[in-house]
This record gives sequence, C-alpha cells and structure tokens, in this order.
Amino acid sequence: MTSRPTALITGASRGIGAAVATALAPTHDLLLGGRDVEALKAFAGQCPSATPWPVELSDAVAVAEATSAIDRLDVLVHSAGVATLGLLAETPVDVWRTTLEVNVVAVAELTRLLLPALRAASGQVVLINSGAGLHANPNWGAYAASKFALRAYADALRAEEPALRVTSVYPGRTATDMQRAIRESEGSEFRTNDYLTPESVAQAVTFALLAPPDAHVPDLTVRPRPR
Repeated sequence: MTSRPTALITGASRGIGAAVATALAPTHDLLLGGRDVEALKAFAGQCPSATPWPVELSDAVAVAEATSAIDRLDVLVHSAGVATLGLLAETPVDVWRTTLEVNVVAVAELTRLLLPALRAASGQVVLINSGAGLHANPNWGAYAASKFALRAYADALRAEEPALRVTSVYPGRTATDMQRAIRESEGSEFRTNDYLTPESVAQAVTFALLAPPDAHVPDLTVRPRPR
C-alpha cells in the first residue's frame, strides 16, 4: 500500500491557508500550522488526515524542535503572513521588523530546516506571495518590501535546489480576515464579491502542485475578474 504524501501548511487556521488545507485533504496527510490552536483542532477533528502543528514561526528554537522529527515532506506551503499599512514616514521600526520577521525570515528558516525532508521526497514548496510582491503602492511599503524579498527568496531557492519544485503564487485581493482589516485601515468598505475567494487561490496552488512530473510552475498570478 502506497503511503499518502504529506503537506505542511502554515497559516492553516483561516483564509488561504485553510482553503489550501481543505483542497489537499483528500489526497495528502496534513500538518496544520497556525496560531489559532482551537481552529486547527476543529479542522483536524473533521479531517482524519490532518494534525495540528501550532508553532510560533518567529521562535527559531520552537521551529527547530517542531521540525526535528520530520524526515520526509512532499509539500510545504507558506501561507502565514502579516500586513500593516501606512506611509513610510509613519511606519515605525517595530512594524518593519515584525513584517520582515514573519513574512521573510520565518519562511527562510522553516524552509532551511525542512530542506533535508523536502529533498528526500523531491518535494514542492509553494510561497503565497501577493500582487504587492510585483508592484509597490503608496502605504504598502513595508508589506511590499517583504513580498519583494519573498519573491527573491523563492527565485534563489529554485536555483539552488533544482530537485525541488518552487512556486510563487501572486493573488490579487482575496476575501480573507486580513483583507477585511486592510480595507478598514484604508477606510473602505469590504465587499466579498469584489475579491477572489480563498478557494480560488487554493485551486491555483493545487494546479501547481498537481502539474505532471516533467512540468514546473515557477510563478502563478491570480486576479479577481472585473464585475
């Protein structure tokens, strides 16, 4: 009997991460990363293939301990992230540090620790980036800088680890709790129908993951259809 592939998904308690976990649940054993332990337990309670993996990604010691027993990993999806908007002149150093720590440094360290497991499986790494990783707008400086850095990280990882498939996904605005908070900070109304659904982004992720072995999807951009 062939064992099922294993996927670790960060940010799996809600939004895009939860949608990706739901999409992969029928075919993969899941490690659900996230801060909301109760949400992870609830998901796992409905999905026998899922196990909560509540690790603080900015805690290097905790991440090292949590990854030490993983010796083979087929899929790593980086969906966790933070966004704090504001003019550059009004963005304090702690916002820069937190944004880069969560959106870039934690991604790099988690991937580094899991590289032996990913190599063992000739695995795949998916990084949920953003349209802000392709173009920076006013008020989005710190977040865009982190996403540009994430794109550079993915490009370097792809070049250094040719046995792995590394995909950057660039969704447009998506109907998530983060997007709701962003719209509130912008003083704009949050209208769900104006945005991509998390499930649509998850389908883009599975498209890349399910590409035939001779194919590699390095970059994938997804935008809401005009309504």
